Amino acid sequence: MAGTDNLVLLGIVGAPHGVRGEVRIKTFTGDPLAIADYGPLTDGKGRSFEIIDIRPAKEVVVARLKGVATREAAEALNGVELFVSRDKLPAAEDEDEFLQADLIGCSVIGPDGVPLGTVSTVENYGAGDLLDIETPDGRSVLMPFTKAFAPRIDIAARRIEAEPPAGLFEPDDGRRDDAKR
Repeated sequence: MAGTDNLVLLGIVGAPHGVRGEVRIKTFTGDPLAIADYGPLTDGKGRSFEIIDIRPAKEVVVARLKGVATREAAEALNGVELFVSRDKLPAAEDEDEFLQADLIGCSVIGPDGVPLGTVSTVENYGAGDLLDIETPDGRSVLMPFTKAFAPRIDIAARRIEAEPPAGLFEPDDGRRDDAKR
């Protein structure tokens, strides 16, 4: 879709819920139910989706979308990404608050000024955000996204100054000193 730079991913439609057209949505909003507060959402093809009812479920929300009334219609939406225009998002309340989308593509610079890589994704496996950094030699390194390890971030310059844990960016030679043989 043209102009996707101005869009922010808020959720992904999952499997249908029941037989009346409800869908499960994995949300990326702080409060999962807040996805309904942004008004109509769009997908990568420019289609618009309006949430008319929403409730929490275990790890997702269950929603009714305007115009989706059957299980078959809900099944057809499985995997659809839901975006909102960046201008509909509230301003950050804290200077240390960032959209994951803004971090992707940022250069990561070490304390000595040497480029460590580029942020390819932001992951969270339950213990906090991790920057997935693609190194110049093509490896993928996960670095905790905390003030201690990423003390200076300049989104406008697309730059993160890092103080990574010792050895994190060292090449892996395939040997493990602590491995029992």
